[in-house]
Amino acid sequence: MFNSNRIRLRKMVSEDAELYHSWRNDMEVMVSTNPSLDLYTLQDTKEFVENVVLSSNSSKSYIIIEKELSKPIGITSLINIDYKNRNAECIIDIGEKDFWGKGYAKEALKLLLEFAFQEMNLHRVSLKVFSFNEKAINLYAKIGFKHEGVSRQSLFRNGHWHDIFHMGILQPEYSRK
Repeated sequence: MFNSNRIRLRKMVSEDAELYHSWRNDMEVMVSTNPSLDLYTLQDTKEFVENVVLSSNSSKSYIIIEKELSKPIGITSLINIDYKNRNAECIIDIGEKDFWGKGYAKEALKLLLEFAFQEMNLHRVSLKVFSFNEKAINLYAKIGFKHEGVSRQSLFRNGHWHDIFHMGILQPEYSRK
């Protein structure tokens, strides 16, 4: 659907539920992106994919495919899409740990933003990031996201309170770097 040199984004389908389930239940993957850190049954995940991900008019989810290996490595989504005000929130998870730190998240996020701004004509895309996830914060800033606010001490991890940063990027601020 959307392509870069190393990846392509493919619309998520029901058959992706088992793969997504493996990422969703991997605490090492979710510790830096999921506030609840709950464990889910496969049935819970299948119902979530069918009833929330695929049936929603206010979200679009894509599997990130590494092109050379034709391997699914993660998921990226636009959620809480507000067509009237041309806003959405984005989420990205690289579920395959062998692909961490190699620029795949940056490529996927750029493809998603290009789609959001060029195809959907959104005006603003936002995200939330945990304050201890410095690599993600730096990535988002490099892409052009600006700090917009903080939910102070709203996340409890490993015996400590952490902030959640709110970041956003506007259509005129985005250029494919």
